Amino acid sequence: MKTLFSTSRILFLFTLLLAFQVFARDKSGLDVIPVRELPSEARLTLERIRQGGPFPYPKDGVVFGNYEKALPKQKRGYYHEYTVKTPGARNRGARRIVAGGDPVTSGEYYYTDDHYATFRRIIE
Repeated sequence: MKTLFSTSRILFLFTLLLAFQVFARDKSGLDVIPVRELPSEARLTLERIRQGGPFPYPKDGVVFGNYEKALPKQKRGYYHEYTVKTPGARNRGARRIVAGGDPVTSGEYYYTDDHYATFRRIIE
């Protein structure tokens, strides 16, 4: 007697499920990333932001214009960007954390590892 779910079908479905990565999203539709999943360099940058510095790059803390409109719309000056060191890079690299509101206290942080093409909201 054939069963509805043969072993090969179950294995196929299981493999198919493993092939898809499920991303959580915040209320604005952005993917999220838990702090523990950030690269160690990003966790260090986040710690520096929360302490108000010091920052190793002169451009850290400058206003991020959100010209790509990848982050929720806010008034100019709301977002500030910080460099996340990229091992082996001779320049600032492509990784950044963008903070919304007061960078030290807002708790609103976004991570990009592709120079602003995509962002993920950092969650605790």
